[in-house]
Amino acid sequence: MRENSTKVIKDHKDLEVYKMAFDSAMIIFELSKKFPVEERYSLTDQIRRSSRSVCANFAEGWRKRRYQAAFVAKLNDCEAESAETQTWIEFAVKCNYMNIEIGRELYGTYNQVLSGLVHIINKPSPWLIKH
Repeated sequence: MRENSTKVIKDHKDLEVYKMAFDSAMIIFELSKKFPVEERYSLTDQIRRSSRSVCANFAEGWRKRRYQAAFVAKLNDCEAESAETQTWIEFAVKCNYMNIEIGRELYGTYNQVLSGLVHIINKPSPWLIKH
């Protein structure tokens, strides 16, 4: 299985879409450490949860590649969590908890993640495990 016909994909962690989502979730985690304490149970928890959920759902979906419907359903969950993360990024910027340039960069990265997810969702067959 190949991603851009140059390298062999052996694991979900080899995919650029996963790497971007994981790296972004780690950046969000580090940035959110500086969010106000009163945001601990709202914005901080939510942005961490949704950003990590993109990766967790992708890993779960990758293991469900025997069944197209299950695989696509998990990728749809990833798509929803990515969009949710973008919304939390917007809130963090508007509340002045996150620098606008960093927010734009993260938001843009999630646009790339969404694009990659939609590409796989629209053409899942190359990624499925053949019986």
